[in-house]
Parts: sequence; structure tokens; C-alpha cells
Amino acid sequence: MTPGIIAGLHTFGSQLNFNPHVHMLVSMGGITRKGEWKSYDFIPFKMLRKQWQTVVLKLIRKHLTAKEKENVQPLLQKAYLQNGEGFYVHAPRQRGHVKEQLRYIGRYIRRPAIGLNRIEDYDGHNVTFTYKDKRDNQEKRLTLSVEAFIARLIRHIPDEQFKTIRHYGMYSRKNKKLSKKLLMAWQKVTKRWVIKVNKVLRRRTWRERTIATGNKDPHICPKCGNYYEYKGEVCLEEGRLVIKVALGRTAREYLEEEIRYLNQKTTQIGQKENRAKNKQKNRTVFLPIVS
Repeated sequence: MTPGIIAGLHTFGSQLNFNPHVHMLVSMGGITRKGEWKSYDFIPFKMLRKQWQTVVLKLIRKHLTAKEKENVQPLLQKAYLQNGEGFYVHAPRQRGHVKEQLRYIGRYIRRPAIGLNRIEDYDGHNVTFTYKDKRDNQEKRLTLSVEAFIARLIRHIPDEQFKTIRHYGMYSRKNKKLSKKLLMAWQKVTKRWVIKVNKVLRRRTWRERTIATGNKDPHICPKCGNYYEYKGEVCLEEGRLVIKVALGRTAREYLEEEIRYLNQKTTQIGQKENRAKNKQKNRTVFLPIVS
């Protein structure tokens, strides 16, 4: 039987500390080899903990060199012996309205290391934010210097093209494409347009997902009300403005025009400062020293 699994990797804890863990959303059923749906309502929790422990330790050992194993193997053995019941796995039963839970879990899996609503204060030197202490289940506050806050935050930015969300089983890309083709074929044969396949199975943009969860349009500035959209970026390299990203020809032409404008302004300011210096120099009066 093949279930559907969505796995999300989080590397952060509530204090922005390094705390790697995986969240998984598993369907309570799957497709049999005969193509039939079969439900189940039980997960062997104890076995799951031991299996997770075995998989993690084997994966670490697999990527070690022979020299590294000499130092790490005792630690792996200690981790195995000190966790006789396996590594920690939290597997709560499904409760409440399914769609509401799916929306919450979907937002939670994709969430950033910290939300803006948790940042309470910034005075130009320090940042204060709230976090939930799992030991006593109380909300607390932590104040860090700007440098320390940024250092904790950027360690959780994934590498380019690194996928933090994975789909397996029924939800894998291969099966998703197959399901889409089968559903479209079924609708044409039966003349029953149950859903708009392209609309339902199309991956929504970050903006669409944000609005769908009840939040404000992230492209609208909360202060001026104007619409803003990321089209590219310009960086300063060796004293020159260089286009690093340009999403399309129009964006590139606009950024090039802005660079020319800024360079022209910089030149004008420099010339004005030089004229002021020369003018001041010409005004300098040398008085003879009379002994």
C-alpha cells in the first residue's frame, strides 16, 4: 500500500537556535497494488520511534569518512544506548475539522524561522522577541544584539535550490502528473466536470498562499498603500553598482536606467564638492609673519 506523505525540514527552535527536525503529514490510508483505496487508523508508534532512530544513525554513519568514524562512532553508539525507546517522535491523532487542520499544518511546515508578530522591540542596537519555552509551556522574551540576532537568523536560510518540502508516495511529482492526466481523461469521458483540474492542481504562488490564509496582500505597503513587487536587485561590487538579478527585459532596462541616474547624481555631487573645495582654497589668505 502506498500512502501520501508531505515532509518539511525545520532547522530552528523557538529561540532561533539550531534544532533540526522533520514535520510529516501522512494520509490515513493509501492505494493498494490493485489501485484501490484502503484506510487505516493505527500507526505503530513504538516501532516508528525505533525505525526513525535507526534511519538517522545509519544516515549519519553513511556520510562519514573512515577517519571521521573513529571519532563519531562512540557518539553514535552513546546516542543509541541512551535512547532505548528510540528517538523522539510526536504523532498526535487527527482532531477537529480536517480542512482547518490542513491549512494550519500547511502554514506551519512552510513557516520561516521567526514571524514578524514575534518581534516586539528594536531600538537600533538590540532586538527583543517572544518564544515559547517547551519546558514549562510559558511564553518568554529574549533580547539579543542586532549582530547576534542576524547570526542566528541567517543560519536557517537554506542553500539555493535546496528543497525543504518533499512529497512522497501518492503526493510525489510522478504520481501527481499521472493523477492529473487520469482525472482529465475521466472528466472528458463522463462529461462530468467535477473540478477544474489545472486550477486545483496548479501550485499557488507565495502571494496567493499568504492571502488565502487570511493575511494581507504582502505586495501592498501597509504605510503608503502602494503596490510593490520584486523584479530584481542591484549590489555594490568594488565601488560599482552591478545588476545581480533581473526578472525580465523590462526589469533589466529599468535597473540600468536607475544605475545611470545614480551614477550621474554621484558624479554631480563629486563635482560640486570639488568646486567647493577649490573655492575654499582660493579664499585662503596667507598672512606674513612679522618679527
